[in-house]
Order: sequence, then structure tokens, then C-alpha cells
Amino acid sequence: MKKIALAAALSVAATSAFAGGHGSKYAEPVVEPAVVVEDTRSSSAGIIVPLMLLLVVAAAVASK
Repeated sequence: MKKIALAAALSVAATSAFAGGHGSKYAEPVVEPAVVVEDTRSSSAGIIVPLMLLLVVAAAVASK
């Protein structure tokens, strides 16, 4: 009975000793930085709308 109790105590102690240990066998995980891709395309809608409005106003002025 003493052997069983000793074996149980040693197995519990060994399990907790290896649970969070940082042995030389395992290395720290390498975390890659997140890659952020920025959209550099310019939108031509920002200039087309005012130009169309200018053309409409110019056509209205020219027709009078």
C-alpha cells in the first residue's frame, strides 16, 4: 500500500513539474508581424463629379 501511495505522489509531482517547464528541448514560438496592405490606387470619382458639374453649369450659361 505504501508503494502505491509513493507512486501516486511521485506521479503527481512529476506531472506538475513538467506542466509549465521551459526546457531546452522546446523553443519560444515565433510570431510573425501582421502585414497591412494599403490601397494606393487613386479614385478618379473625386475629380470627375466636379468637372461634370462645371460642364453642366457652363452649358447652361452658354445656352442663354
